[in-house]
Amino acid sequence: MECEWKPDEQGLQQILQLLKESQSPDTSTQRSVQQRLEQLNQYPDFNNYLIFVLTKLKSEDEPTRSLSGLILKNNVKAHYQNFPNGVSDFIKSECLQNIGDSSPLIRATVGILITTIASKGELQNWPELLPKLCLLLDSEDYNTCEGAFGALQKICEDSAEILDSDMLDRPLNIMIPKFLQFFKHNSPKIRSHAIACVNQFIISRTQALMLHIDPFIENLFALAADEEPEVRKNVCRALVMLLEVRLDRLLPHMHNIIEYMLQRTQDQDENVALEACEFWLTLAEQPVCKDVLCGHLSHVTNDVLTTHKFSVFIPCMCHQGDIEEDEAIPDNEQDIRPRFHRSRTVAQQHEGDGIEEEEDEEDELDDDDTISDWNLRKCSAAALDVLANVFRDDLLLHILPLLKELLFHPEWVVKESGILVLGAIAEGCMQGMIPYLPELIPHLIQCLSDKKALVRSITCWTLSRYAHWVVSQPPDIYLKPLMTELLKRILDSNKRVQEAACSAFATLEEEACTELVPYLAFILDTLVFAFSKYQHKNLLILYDAIGTLADSVGHHLNKPEYIQMLMPPLIQKWNQLKDEDKDLFPLLECLSSVATALQSGFLPYCEPVYQRCVNLVQKTLAQAMLHQSQPDQYEAPDKDFMIVALDLLSGLAEGLGGTIEQLVARSNILTLMYQCMQDKMPEVRQSSFALLGDLTKACFQHVKPCIGMSIELTVKDNLIVQQCNMDTQSQQISSHPFSLSQHPLGPEMQPYIAMVLHQLVEIINRPNTPKTLLENTAITIGRLGYVCPQEVAPMLQQFIRPWCTSLRNIRDNEEKDSAFRGICTMISVNPGGVVQDFIFFCDAVASWVNPKDDLRDMFCKILHGFKNQVGEENWRRFADQFPMPLKERLATFYGV
Repeated sequence: MECEWKPDEQGLQQILQLLKESQSPDTSTQRSVQQRLEQLNQYPDFNNYLIFVLTKLKSEDEPTRSLSGLILKNNVKAHYQNFPNGVSDFIKSECLQNIGDSSPLIRATVGILITTIASKGELQNWPELLPKLCLLLDSEDYNTCEGAFGALQKICEDSAEILDSDMLDRPLNIMIPKFLQFFKHNSPKIRSHAIACVNQFIISRTQALMLHIDPFIENLFALAADEEPEVRKNVCRALVMLLEVRLDRLLPHMHNIIEYMLQRTQDQDENVALEACEFWLTLAEQPVCKDVLCGHLSHVTNDVLTTHKFSVFIPCMCHQGDIEEDEAIPDNEQDIRPRFHRSRTVAQQHEGDGIEEEEDEEDELDDDDTISDWNLRKCSAAALDVLANVFRDDLLLHILPLLKELLFHPEWVVKESGILVLGAIAEGCMQGMIPYLPELIPHLIQCLSDKKALVRSITCWTLSRYAHWVVSQPPDIYLKPLMTELLKRILDSNKRVQEAACSAFATLEEEACTELVPYLAFILDTLVFAFSKYQHKNLLILYDAIGTLADSVGHHLNKPEYIQMLMPPLIQKWNQLKDEDKDLFPLLECLSSVATALQSGFLPYCEPVYQRCVNLVQKTLAQAMLHQSQPDQYEAPDKDFMIVALDLLSGLAEGLGGTIEQLVARSNILTLMYQCMQDKMPEVRQSSFALLGDLTKACFQHVKPCIGMSIELTVKDNLIVQQCNMDTQSQQISSHPFSLSQHPLGPEMQPYIAMVLHQLVEIINRPNTPKTLLENTAITIGRLGYVCPQEVAPMLQQFIRPWCTSLRNIRDNEEKDSAFRGICTMISVNPGGVVQDFIFFCDAVASWVNPKDDLRDMFCKILHGFKNQVGEENWRRFADQFPMPLKERLATFYGV
């Protein structure tokens, strides 16, 4: 071992000075500190200084030492692979020696540092880490034990998968039994760490834990009434997860667990109550829910309702400083959630999947309004929602008596909770609620003008949950008054109410569709006025309400006076936003819906919009290429810009039809689209294939020259998707590329038939192919057979059976029509190909309710031809195998 590293006194003072300055509130000071820190990163032993301040400089104050460690952590994240060996060894040994520092802040910082090094793939290169930490757990010194456990908990959270892999010789086989011993430790903090560590391995059903599942559950039961809230919280969390993965082990104790969770739902500590409340949410998803809960239903309802009534009201009110009118206060930019683009063709499952991973530990201070706005009140409302879906109207028996008292209560806090409950049970108890709605809906419409902003905002949401019923009644009774009041709330002086009203109105639009046409002028007036009134965050929701309106009323929006109202403010925003502004996403989506609805009415605006979309695609592709060739110099672009732009171009092509032709002719969109079809990201490929389909419809003459290349890519894309696991997203993506075959393709397909057909036949015969993909494949084969029967018919026998079974289930429509014309044409070229599976063909023909006359003639010809070919006697024997309905249909419709 080289001699211990020593800092240079002058260098050390310099760094301490920097650390002190970086705690200054002045932003320009912070900026210069940031630059100097970057410069210091050039020196190989700069990181030695940082660890030295953290672990050895005990004379310094704790915040400065901790800050030094956090800067080091960021350096490890960014540059660890460039640390010289001596430096990383020094940091590692210092960390292990100081994990038991007497200061909790320093211990936690060392723990974060250890975990960050471990997560850089270093668990393999630091073989002594886990054994050493496990050994330190047995230390007599509390600080050492607690520090080691803190670090282990973070490692279990960050590296759960690798801990259970052969790569490390499965350390969990030793770690889990070790953790279980500490469930009985006399320190509550240690007990809490121990459960938290084991909890990381429940959902993945890790083998090492499953072997010890019984002692684990026994230990949990033993800690059920622990005096430490953190321990109770972790016990509840464990039981919730076990409910999902090892219900078999919990069932014998279910009665006691439910009783326990009822107590915990009322726990004094709100975090414990929140974890317990999750139990009802998870239980509702289990098939046994009804059986195990029915005896406890009134108790559960009562507890969830009371939890829900008073929880977090007061903090959430103080948080707003009880400002009822905040519309003029600009939004805090941190409060605006990252918004993920939803593709036209597939809604991505981004909402809750931890996309914000890269945030640093220090940045996770939660604001009531941000991502973490999940509180006891919302959780209990969600629990009521799922329970209502399980028990339906049985739940109403227990809720109605309580609900009446809440809804008409003089205290606004109580009334508000009643309105929330009413919204929560809407979906599950709709049938049972109908008799009460004629009285309740007018009461709620009145609550929309309550003087408390929270009452107004929750009422918006609850009314949106009953929108379906409102729309089913004569419009003058409920729809008109509801719409009038909601539109007033869209212009409320409170931002939270504006947001709730806008969202509720979007739901109402989806339900009411063309019922809104008589009120369009009034609606547009309000939405356009909101443009001038809204702060940043609500503007994004306003775009959504306008886009939904366009989707709901379609071409009824195409009136000069409506266009005059709506387009200027949208185009004004469009001109204000820079190309790299993420607010373009919702605006582009909104414009896409508007363009599709306005059709020719969008013509005066289409050129600048079209141009900008093409530019966005081009810019993003260029940046992606730069990033690929020089990743150090250039950042990867956000491809959502390109996806949204392609989708808006699709909307333009769909809305403008043939008139988009001149724009396509004057731009390089086809070249760009061809590049997008080869992008690594499935959503980009998907949007570009969708655009190809829409352009083929709108201006085939421009697409025709690149049909060959596009078909090759289409086939390749399907191969890629088929090889991907069949997750839902791929299913939807893979069903798109055949948009090509929806269009007037003629004999120019011939050179590509062999390549495409082989692929399609493989897909249609593969087990577990998703239904939509099967249907798309069958339609494509039918259409190819229609334009090039000589090339496709010889393969008939290889696909006729799955072809018939997948298309018998779809309704009569244009696509089905063209596919069946193709199959009939192929049968006339190669009748032998269908002989063995003729019964399937008969069944598919019988699935038509109302074929066009010439198609019916084609069916007749084939059926009678077959009957004449085999002779009366054989036909009778063949037809005797038919189920009765099929026999009758063929006789009635086709006389066979």
